[in-house]
Amino acid sequence: MKREEIDEIVKNFLIEEIEVEEETLVPEAQLKEDLGIDSLDFVDIVVIVERNFGFKIKPEEMEGVRTLKQFCDYIESKAGDK
Repeated sequence: MKREEIDEIVKNFLIEEIEVEEETLVPEAQLKEDLGIDSLDFVDIVVIVERNFGFKIKPEEMEGVRTLKQFCDYIESKAGDK
């Protein structure tokens, strides 16, 4: 899967399912502080990622993932070669 596809899927589910404002979706946006993603949202994101990308997010692998770009980098590292 190409990075552009990953970015588009992530952007779409953040807007439609997590109800993040589209204009806030910039690569350097902080997931918690800027996008308002909390622990309940993260539970939904785990399910959405598994459904869209075919892998489970491991919490320990998300340590240090703070920005939208880092989140997409993480997904790309797991799903980019599928």
